[in-house]
Amino acid sequence: MSPVSRGVRPLSFGQTSRGEDLAIESGTEPFIVRPLAGDEIERVAAVLGLARLYQGDGFYLVAWERDEPLGHAHLALTDPPELQDVSVRPEHRRRGVASAITASAERQARERGFNRLRLHVSAGNEGAQALYRRSGYVDVGVPPKRVKGTILIRTGSIEVDDTILTWEKQLDQSP
Repeated sequence: MSPVSRGVRPLSFGQTSRGEDLAIESGTEPFIVRPLAGDEIERVAAVLGLARLYQGDGFYLVAWERDEPLGHAHLALTDPPELQDVSVRPEHRRRGVASAITASAERQARERGFNRLRLHVSAGNEGAQALYRRSGYVDVGVPPKRVKGTILIRTGSIEVDDTILTWEKQLDQSP
């Protein structure tokens, strides 16, 4: 069965001796989530893109299986902090990678003294909405924002026609 078609298996979480977040999906190789290092930029950008790399207000978290990047997210250290640019390579979806990256971002925000984490999700992206609901995120009541037109990002321009919802999660102060 391909990783795309199978259901998500339970994940176990922990930390490595170097403080990296460790996620183990039952029956598979473990993967780790850690901040992107300077010498990894080219390898990650080649398969995932890093649209917010030089945004200047945060950092990327990357999920790795051995030396292979599986997915990433940008954690903007704004007030409140924001989870942005969440992306998992198609062949690694439905393995808990996005859940592990989200949990790692929550831990990173909590360690920096924040008590909530915000994100924006497409009104049409039911899969992402389901993931965030399972993780405890709720709509904060901000009116949906219509985004339409050309947006210039680090990797080039993209055409956008979307409606964006604003969700948030209250973070426990215990890890």
